[in-house]
Parts: sequence; C-alpha cells; structure tokens
Amino acid sequence: MKPLKIEKVTQYVEENIGVFHKKRIESLNKLKLKLVLRRKNPYLFKTKYILTVEQIIKGLTDAHISSSEEGIFGNWLEGLAIFINQEVFDGWKSGITGIDLEFDTDNIRYIVTIKSGPNWGNSSQITKMKSDFNTAKKTLRTSNSGIIVMPVNGCCYGIDNKPDKGDYFKYCGQEFWEFISGDEDLYTKIIEPIGFKAKQRNDEFLQSYSQMINKFTKEFVNDFCLKTGDIDWNNLVKYNSGKK
Repeated sequence: MKPLKIEKVTQYVEENIGVFHKKRIESLNKLKLKLVLRRKNPYLFKTKYILTVEQIIKGLTDAHISSSEEGIFGNWLEGLAIFINQEVFDGWKSGITGIDLEFDTDNIRYIVTIKSGPNWGNSSQITKMKSDFNTAKKTLRTSNSGIIVMPVNGCCYGIDNKPDKGDYFKYCGQEFWEFISGDEDLYTKIIEPIGFKAKQRNDEFLQSYSQMINKFTKEFVNDFCLKTGDIDWNNLVKYNSGKK
C-alpha cells in the first residue's frame, strides 16, 4: 500500500472531468422528441392539467437529463475510483464480466463492482451481480486454486450500515472510498476537485439545453397544437397509442 497523493487525484479530475460534461451534451443532442413522446403517458399529462407546450417539453427533457446524468457520472466516478486504487494498491480494471476493479492486499484478491449509489438495482439485478461474483471466483481459482477472493459491491455515495451481505460486502460512501484508498477522509477531499470549472461547463450545457427546448417546442407546436394554440390531445394520444 502506498500513500495517496491528493494532488494526483486533483490532476486526474481536472484532466478528465471534461469527459463527463461532453457526454452530458452528447446525450442531450441525441434526444428525439417523437421517440420520447412514444414512451411517455399522454393521459398523465392531461391529468396534471398541463396547458402549455413548455410544461410538456421541459418535463420530458428534464426527466431524460436526470436519468442519463446519473449513469454518465456513475461511469466517470468508476474511472476515478479505479485510478485512485491503482495509485494506492496497484489495482487494475478487471477484464472479467461484471467486475470493474481487482486488487490484492493482505493476501486477498478483491473483486469489485462499482455503482453510483446504494439503491442501484432490483432483485433480479442483485441476483445477476451475485452470479457474476461466483463466475469471477471460479475463473480466478482456475489459475490459482489457493487464492482467497472477496467480492465487493462498492457504491460511490450513500450509507449502508450492514455491509456484510453474506455472499459479498457492500461498502457505500465514506466506507467505499476508504476501502479503495486507505484514506477515511477521501470522500470529502474529492468534492472540491470535482467542481473544477463547473460554472463554465454548466454554461455550455445550458446553451445546448436552451436550444433543445426551443427546437422541441417548435416541433411540438407544429405537430400537436391546434391553430388556436391549444394542445391537440386527440392527435397526441393517437400518435402515442393508436394502431399503426
């Protein structure tokens, strides 16, 4: 184990945080209004007494952003966690299906799957993770029958007061960052570097967001509004749910 130099973490963040912001904009630019409208419930819009196109467009766009950002940033944090572990424990990105990180310490091979937060999956997804852990253990023991393998579900934020799950350990928030780095305060130390040029990056995103809102609003008015300016609910429902 080597001591973690926070300066290296800061440098890594500053050099790589732009990837997250770039992917945010790319995800937004790939959004297609007609495709989103087919996936949403038009009856819910009517039930909520939505009267303006802007309410619908902002609701659709903001829901997409919220969902996509969680995944994009989760992937980015995974990269940060692997980098930090490499600096301290000489860990590496795993090539085994379902495993993100592997590292050795105290004669134990840790196999880690990294998620954003503690409530990341349903029962079937948890079962799949356990299956991946079992497969990984068998794979590693094929080449080294005496190896001790410890599966870990690491979550970048949140709390889980019962980390021992029987088949694996689950470390969240402070415990996770300490587990991969040996530094119990790392979870607070990384918050400042992550904000590197946040305002500048967010201004760029807001420009793309505003353009998307205007573009979608115009498209919706052309296709799903009456000449009076009212939303043409019949046409919208037919587009969403009518027989093709």
